[in-house]
Amino acid sequence: MRAAIIDTPGSVRVGEVPDPKPADHDVVVEVGACGICGTDLHIADGHFPPTPYPIVPGHEFAGRIVEVGADAPGGFAVGDRVAVDPSLFCGHCGPCRAGHGNLCANWGATGDTVDGAFAEYVAVPAATCYRMPDEMTYQQGALVEPVSCAVHGVRRIGVEAGERFLVLGAGTMGLIMQQLLQRAGAVVTMVDRNTERLGRPRELGAAAVVSDVAELDDEKFDAAVDCTGAVPAIEAAFDSLRRGGRLLVFGVAPEEARVSLSPFRIYNDEITIVGSMAVLHSYGAALNLVATGAIDTASLLTESLPLERFTDAMQLMRGGRGLKTQVLPGVADA
Repeated sequence: MRAAIIDTPGSVRVGEVPDPKPADHDVVVEVGACGICGTDLHIADGHFPPTPYPIVPGHEFAGRIVEVGADAPGGFAVGDRVAVDPSLFCGHCGPCRAGHGNLCANWGATGDTVDGAFAEYVAVPAATCYRMPDEMTYQQGALVEPVSCAVHGVRRIGVEAGERFLVLGAGTMGLIMQQLLQRAGAVVTMVDRNTERLGRPRELGAAAVVSDVAELDDEKFDAAVDCTGAVPAIEAAFDSLRRGGRLLVFGVAPEEARVSLSPFRIYNDEITIVGSMAVLHSYGAALNLVATGAIDTASLLTESLPLERFTDAMQLMRGGRGLKTQVLPGVADA
């Protein structure tokens, strides 16, 4: 089959790899759509330590089951249309036993630590598959994973109706976060230095949209969410908080990055800082949000390219052009 392959950091190509075979508890999915994520760029550049090489990346995906393992749970059959949670938790380490599989000591994910879905086919545990309603497209199904990350993030930061939130970054994740916070009753101000992105959050109902936190004239917020992973943005988000405020570090910063925050202010103002790592018991909820139209997926999808143009899709992501770029390996009704 055809697949995108990262042989070593910096070496990306599309080529032939063996067709996947399902283990007893697996299914093989013919991929309908797979989204490009910032993590894919980190993997391509060698900045995602869990990844072995070579690897077929791709963890935001949906498709059609074409083969079912002998003991696959869930009653799946050939032809079932599914969205797939890429999480691969071991189930027996301390964090897993405590219900925190996303912090698994042996953490893995389809497309991050084992071959993923920038390919015609991918083998996955049947337990990670979720049936999609007939009206959901594969492109919508491939958005369930990023929505599930945002659902977990919102649970981590918490939101009460009427609270004023600052969200930094109006890319795909920022816009998903905006929609979830607004549905929970928050009043959201969006910030993005890329002025070409400022129209979309306004259309989605942001109370204010600016290109720099400095434009807010020292306005203070109940909570802030950084969706950029950029050190200056995280520091600006912290500085924007009122006393008793909360900060969610949601964007992925480089492992070696460091921020400068006032420990006195954290103490004196009782500032709460939390992180949010990937997906945790949130994939099913996210699928329901997408299936019911609670998340405006049309506002997020800007590019769809064939598998052979995978490197072009990566460049679109690197250049910050558009929002979500997806690769369509070839299922006819994607």
